[in-house]
Amino acid sequence: MADTIQIGTFIALTIGFVVFFVGRYLTQKIAFLREYNIPEPVSGGLAVALSTWVLYAFFSREVAFDLGARDVLLVYFFTIVGLNARFADLVRGGRPLVLMLAMTIGFMILQNLVGMAGAVMWGLPSEAGVLLGTASLIGGHGTAIAWGPEIAETYNVAGASELGVAVATMGLIVASLLGGPIAKYLIEKHDLKPDPDEEAAFVIMEHDDRANRFDYVDVIRSLLAVHVAIILGYVAFSALQETGVMLPLFVPCLLAGILLTNFASALIPKFNWPSRTPALALVSDFSLSIFLAMSLMSLQLWTLGDAVGVLMTTTALQAAMTTVFILLIFYRVMGSNYFAAVLSAGFAGFTLGATPTAIANMSAVTKHYGPSPLAFIVLPLVSAFFVDLANAFVIQFFLGM
Repeated sequence: MADTIQIGTFIALTIGFVVFFVGRYLTQKIAFLREYNIPEPVSGGLAVALSTWVLYAFFSREVAFDLGARDVLLVYFFTIVGLNARFADLVRGGRPLVLMLAMTIGFMILQNLVGMAGAVMWGLPSEAGVLLGTASLIGGHGTAIAWGPEIAETYNVAGASELGVAVATMGLIVASLLGGPIAKYLIEKHDLKPDPDEEAAFVIMEHDDRANRFDYVDVIRSLLAVHVAIILGYVAFSALQETGVMLPLFVPCLLAGILLTNFASALIPKFNWPSRTPALALVSDFSLSIFLAMSLMSLQLWTLGDAVGVLMTTTALQAAMTTVFILLIFYRVMGSNYFAAVLSAGFAGFTLGATPTAIANMSAVTKHYGPSPLAFIVLPLVSAFFVDLANAFVIQFFLGM
């Protein structure tokens, strides 16, 4: 049995900083990572995850990170997504949001069908298919852990929780590596360009001299706004829990951010609300980069070994199905334009991995090819809010078949 090296919160956060710079170095040195828009935290995180796997395989040492700081960064990031959202954008994103939600629900059915096929192929009960599908991929580690014991007990699936966690881990890796190449293919094949109106607004915001002069006061103002939104979100989160509604903490914080940023100017006109400022963008980039670095570096790749056959087969099937779905259906329905291509990178990110992975995929693409602000409004609202609710019903439906 391997000895465990337990790394506390502070050191884990510090290692997350180092991992980001490792990824940045790898991206600068390896052309493939740059060309295919692989996010820097992903490159560094996977390098560290491989290193901890070697430590486990050859020296019987298991590295376990305390990820408390990472979870706080997740709440920070989604709160800032809300703080940057304006009602005018939400109205503008109404039709794409509805289309994306409808396609996501249809995709969830396909994902569970592929999961069931993988389960039957390897002699598992068909009910285990949800663990090879939406419970672990769109749902992520948390949903897999939540459903694992029930599936194990009710349908006699031995090691269901462990299988779900392993699938979620593989999905996160594939999601981090797939979104960028898909967007690159679509953008370059169709010679896509950013929407001129969105690009103009972005350029004005980025290059306005007054906007770019910010200091520690602006950063503190941004953090204050984030904390106020988180407090309101936490109050709503606690109230929802008491009524039996279970949502991740970052969802009510995101919604609190949206409400605050759209009413703050009227309530406190002299505060200089930080929505869409460089200072708030700085906090956002920091939160997302270090969150993703810590998520990838903490992957315990040795947990994949016990079910490597079903994992590799099903992951390959899910990745292939996702790619075909995006290229033939999703991209076309969303408009066959630059916005749709950027959103495609995000769709691959959250349907196989997690919403932060989707945002990181889109960020890497837009840094390379140009802005698409609407994509960053539409995707989190679908992936971080509606999908969690829909997934519970979809999982229950498939288990009842």
